[in-house]
Amino acid sequence: MTLLKADFDWKPLALVPALALIALPAVGSGSTWITLTVAGLAMGMIIFIIASGLTLVFGLMDVLNFGHGVFIALGAFVATTVLASMTSYTQADSLWLNLMALLPAMLVAMAVAGALGWVFERLIIRPVYGMHLKQILITMGGMIIGEELIKVIWGPGQIALPLPETLRGSFIFGDAAVEKYRLLAVLVGMAVFAAMVWTLNRTKVGLLVRAGVQDREMVESLGYRIRQLFIGVFVVGSALAGLGGVMWGLYQQTVLPQMGAQVNVLIFIVIIIGGLGSTTGALIGALLVGLMANYTGFLAPKVALFSNIALMVAILLWRPQGVYPVTNR
Repeated sequence: MTLLKADFDWKPLALVPALALIALPAVGSGSTWITLTVAGLAMGMIIFIIASGLTLVFGLMDVLNFGHGVFIALGAFVATTVLASMTSYTQADSLWLNLMALLPAMLVAMAVAGALGWVFERLIIRPVYGMHLKQILITMGGMIIGEELIKVIWGPGQIALPLPETLRGSFIFGDAAVEKYRLLAVLVGMAVFAAMVWTLNRTKVGLLVRAGVQDREMVESLGYRIRQLFIGVFVVGSALAGLGGVMWGLYQQTVLPQMGAQVNVLIFIVIIIGGLGSTTGALIGALLVGLMANYTGFLAPKVALFSNIALMVAILLWRPQGVYPVTNR
């Protein structure tokens, strides 16, 4: 996994401000550009939270989990249940009380998604380690089954997931309007990234993760149970997807059983841009995808659906293995 080091290649980091600066003359209005840029960064950070779990799983376990979307949807639906039971907190005109409602919703969503991830790894992933084609097929089947179970519990229809009272509306900076929730999304995304970098760089678990990526046999020969580490990484990755599902559901203010499958396309674009297993690469890819989606959605709505695919193609023409390829891939 790519981490920040002394010999770190800083060139890909310039892609994010470069894209923003290129969009400025096209957008024209400075205030509109600020609004779109913050919205893009917020969207990118939420996508990063979701993609970071899958990046961990692929980076350590070499598993292509196309069922990742079910953890996203599950986290969002769990949040609807938790927040519905805390309306006195979510409707209060107090940021502290609103956050007191959001925090348990996020924690419960992460716990439930992580528990499902443990079951998913044991029953679905474990028999197909090292077989990428079978992984794709069986995990897609697992996602379909998961979506149907969500429909059984919460119903097949759309459920509202409104923002808490104090997170609605926007801050006004001159002529620019910046939504309050999007600033929170940026902060949460930055916190997740910082926590991942710190864990991978500064803890024994992180050392074992990085060592396991480079040489699994050596780690096992030293007496460490790499299989248990694999399971833990999968559970953490699933929990992060659940957290991302809560953030994405609040971003859209509605949830659907199919929402995970819809976001999956963006997630895999981000991971491919980032370098298949790179945490820092996934962050850059997510920010680029969020910015591109918002800029093209404003400038040329008809091509917005294809803009991120074009972005991915352009970056792969520059760096065929992604902006920060993992060295042992």
